This record gives sequence, C-alpha cells and structure tokens, in this order.
Amino acid sequence: MHLKRHPVISGFLLMAGLVGTSASVADELPAPIQALADQGLEIHGQFDAPGGLRGYGASVQGQDMAIYLTPDGEHAVVGTLMDSEGNDLTEAQLDEHVRAPLEAQTWQLLSESHWIQDGNVDAPRVIYTFTDANCPYCRQMWQDVRPWVEAGEVQLRHIMVGILAPDSPGKAAALLGADEPAATLHAHESGQEEIEASAQPREIEEQVYANNQLFEELGLYATPTSVFQRETENGHMRLDRIQGMPSDKRLIEMMGSDAP
Repeated sequence: MHLKRHPVISGFLLMAGLVGTSASVADELPAPIQALADQGLEIHGQFDAPGGLRGYGASVQGQDMAIYLTPDGEHAVVGTLMDSEGNDLTEAQLDEHVRAPLEAQTWQLLSESHWIQDGNVDAPRVIYTFTDANCPYCRQMWQDVRPWVEAGEVQLRHIMVGILAPDSPGKAAALLGADEPAATLHAHESGQEEIEASAQPREIEEQVYANNQLFEELGLYATPTSVFQRETENGHMRLDRIQGMPSDKRLIEMMGSDAP
C-alpha cells in the first residue's frame, strides 16, 4: 500500500466549517489527531484501514481529507491511501464518513431555513432555491420550472435572501412577512404585482438575515442557487447544486424528468 499526499476535493461539501468535531470521536482522539483538530480540522468519524492504520475523515475550508494514524498511535499522515495495484482506498471512506453525513446535515439546514412554498406540498421532488426578489435569473427560472410545478411533480422552496441590491433585504422581508407568501411570490415572479420593500417585524427581518448568513456559510455566490437530491448508481441519495441559471440539460436533471 502507498500513501499519496493528494487531498480530495468534494464536489458538494457544503457543510465544511459549520459542523464541529463529533462527540463520538472527540472524547477519544489520539494526540496526533487532536493536534490536527486544534489546528482547525473538523474530525467527522473514524474507519478501519489496512496495515494497522486507523483512518479518520476530516475537512477544513471546504476540502475533505483522510488522516491515517500509525499503529504506534504517535504519528498521523494526511493523504490518499493506495494499494499495490494503484487502487484508491480513501475515496469510498470519505464518501461514507465525511461527504454523506455533511450533505445530510446540509439538507436539514436548508429545511430549517426560512422559505416560501412554490407548488404542491405533496409533490415528490423537493428543490431548495436561494432567491433574491431583484434577481432576473430567479424570475426566469421560476417561469422555466412551471410545467413541473403545475403538474404537481416538483415543489420549490424559495429561501429568500437579500444580497443583490440595497432594497433586496426589504423585499425579501416583505415576501416572507406577507399574509399569503406563496401567492405574493407568485404575483411578483409572474410580473403581475412587483413586491415593494417595507418595514417588517423584527422576527421577519431576522429570518432574512439568517438566510443571508446561510447563503454565505455555504460558500454560495449567485442567485438562483438550487439544491436537490439525486440518486447515485449504487442507489444512495446525494446532494447536487446549480449556481445561476441551469442549462436545459441541467434543468432536466434538477427536475428529475423531461417537462410533462
């Protein structure tokens, strides 16, 4: 076996930096692993490794990595473990012990954010999308997804943020604080009645602030940004995201099917 110092970047590691060292491993970390945790690495779990090594899944600043503790417990190596035939023994461990748990927690965070329902609440496919009321691309995507939404196949949950213009936070608050948020958002995105920024109760303004914070903490930079679940070849559910307007191909992937 060989250790190759080549940390793997996750395609969708949203939660790095947001989740601390788990309690299940924090109480028993060997000194070299604890030293790395003290330097800012998040330790997410441990796993068996060949050659008497013990593996730990970790992440820092959006980068996932494996740490291997030597049999004497005195040293640690960060990198990718390879066998004698050049097979990567680390990738699957990172998927199981870092990426999948972080993505599950990311999905939970999205569900607990402040969003406006768009479509049938019983629609089987759920998509979270960060939406700014001043974003023309958000409006375009809103129009593009109507066939799936109106057919009851997809529901969008618009996480309202205020980032594009000085009045964006006020408009987001006005939408979240409306008597009928879904109908008000529909009227705004369809062009029937533009929303105007207006003073809202502190609780509503704090919801916009929390959404903005989530947007930043997830390392996002564009609206709309949409997050959805996709099934892998082995049948596992993983997260995917599209920042900005999706291409026709990516729109179909996000919706889960061709337009009805």
